[in-house]
Amino acid sequence: MAESPFPDVRWGSETSFLREPAAKFAATRPGSWVIRNLAGVDRLLLQKSRGRFTILGLIAAPVVLLTTTGRKSGAPRTSPLLYYREGQQIFVVGSNFGQDHHPAWSANLLAQPNANVTIGGKDIPVTATLLAEPERTRIYREFDEMVRVYGVYEHRTNRTMRVFALTAS
Repeated sequence: MAESPFPDVRWGSETSFLREPAAKFAATRPGSWVIRNLAGVDRLLLQKSRGRFTILGLIAAPVVLLTTTGRKSGAPRTSPLLYYREGQQIFVVGSNFGQDHHPAWSANLLAQPNANVTIGGKDIPVTATLLAEPERTRIYREFDEMVRVYGVYEHRTNRTMRVFALTAS
């Protein structure tokens, strides 16, 4: 099988003593608020390090910078997101911390599926595909296994979380 176009450059350790308490905190409403409000700082750190370092690095969270085209403005919009890797693709979830509305980046991908990710010092053009059932649920469950907050997010809202496959273009 060919090597993935997406480098695996997480720093920190999946066995870090911080991983489980951090995930439990992130699953709470105050924890979601803190992470949501740190997203701008994390975006800056990720941009300055070209996707090498993240606030969530100490717990080995796989984070990517996703740059979409604003559906209304046409301007580039960059969001730090957790991702899950499988084969030649990575996946992102529009959880928006369980809020009642989809994140703007997911609507941007629906309008324009060509985007860019920055990970491990590499800029990679990608094409996004919105997953349909049952694949959407299968990948969503993988996110919940990876970081046990997605099950909580899922129960905070009645909307179905959008899950996208990103394939190198």
